Amino acid sequence: MGQPVRDYLLTLCVTAAVTYLLTGPVRKFAIAVGAMPAIRARDVHREPTPRLGGIAMFGGLCAGLIVADHLFNLQSVFQLSDEPRALLSGAALIWLIGVLDDKFEIDALIKLGGQMIAAAVMVIQGLTILWLPIPGVGTVALTQWQGTLLTVALVVITINAVNFVDGLDGLAAGMVCIASAAFFLYAYRLWMGYGIEAAAPATLFAAILMGMCLGFLPHNMHPARIFMGDSGSMLIGLVLAAGAISITGQVDPDNLQIFFEGSERGATHAMFPVFIPLVLPLTIIAIPAADLVLAIVRRTWNGQSPFAADRGHLHHRLLEIGHSHSRAVLIMYFWSALIAFGTVGYSVHAASSWIVFVIVAASAAGLVLLLMPRFTPRAPHWANRFVPPRYRRPEEEAPAPAYEGETAAATSGDQQGARDARMGEESAERAPVAVGVSGVNGATAIGPRSRLSDRRSADSSR
Repeated sequence: MGQPVRDYLLTLCVTAAVTYLLTGPVRKFAIAVGAMPAIRARDVHREPTPRLGGIAMFGGLCAGLIVADHLFNLQSVFQLSDEPRALLSGAALIWLIGVLDDKFEIDALIKLGGQMIAAAVMVIQGLTILWLPIPGVGTVALTQWQGTLLTVALVVITINAVNFVDGLDGLAAGMVCIASAAFFLYAYRLWMGYGIEAAAPATLFAAILMGMCLGFLPHNMHPARIFMGDSGSMLIGLVLAAGAISITGQVDPDNLQIFFEGSERGATHAMFPVFIPLVLPLTIIAIPAADLVLAIVRRTWNGQSPFAADRGHLHHRLLEIGHSHSRAVLIMYFWSALIAFGTVGYSVHAASSWIVFVIVAASAAGLVLLLMPRFTPRAPHWANRFVPPRYRRPEEEAPAPAYEGETAAATSGDQQGARDARMGEESAERAPVAVGVSGVNGATAIGPRSRLSDRRSADSSR
């Protein structure tokens, strides 16, 4: 059992190393070809930043698959299944479309059509949903057309959900990395714990996806030196969807019933947590999916196109209420980890009530973190040196004696001006606009970019 873990770890490390080493040259290439869009009205970063980071991530994906194909414990994944080949085909197509969009800003409908074609390519090569587990009903077999439509829908939704959340430095890569880590634990448990070979491809996809994100994050953390662009966000969204399709539609949950004995009620209770992780890939993109739904409702309510870009995403709202860039990213990380690992933990210890209390307590802590900027408590004077500047109480300065015609009123006015300056610095620190925020990737993967108003504003500023 330890040998497969080492093989997965080696695959992850190779993927991360190749992605990390390629990102630097890719950044220079992006600057050379002019893949540095001008600052747009909805962006919150202040300096043009190169994108095309998806090129390095695709290189890491290819390297990970090649290494895994030559490892003894992972060769069976390629010999017994066509899913790795299907993933590489669909990923290459969606990556090419993303690269063209990062450079030339292709039409939204073309991107949508490309996403559907990439999903269809994977379906043709066998990466499709064959059945769905439904609690209380059992396993429901799908027809070929039903499985194809459901697979294409899942791919398109996942790609755009990941792209929607990609609006801050390191946000999308970090959230997908957390989600893939939880997904890896569940898929590996199905394969090695229950001996289900059909879970092996999903386990490999999760390990490679973690490596892609970990290798790119050092270059993409605040302040970002390069953005992944649509070539990266659509790529990791497709890999995440491929793992979801593999383990949800290929692993038959009926095979797990042989491990439960006792009464029918006990078997039903034991099987209940099994159904939850089978839709784990949908829960790990719960935050991006919620952002996607809220954005569509918000834009439609305001009479706009559902794909019109704006500054109303969840990460934008975190900045508006006063969170710094780093804190907003960490809060999104926290909620992603809570949902993903909470689901996995409940699937393992469903009979233990303590897991529910832990999830509830963590959720309460997360709500407190969300509302922190609404409250700015002031520390006592003696604690000023131990707390961040925003929570320090201004020191009361004694009025200085008047010299050479200076009056006490002027002195107090100077003190008031100093206090106003300090308050201005604190409010500037809490300002929602932060340098290095990767708003370039904040638009939906199928959303059009503004070509007129943004260029006018860019030209007028010169």
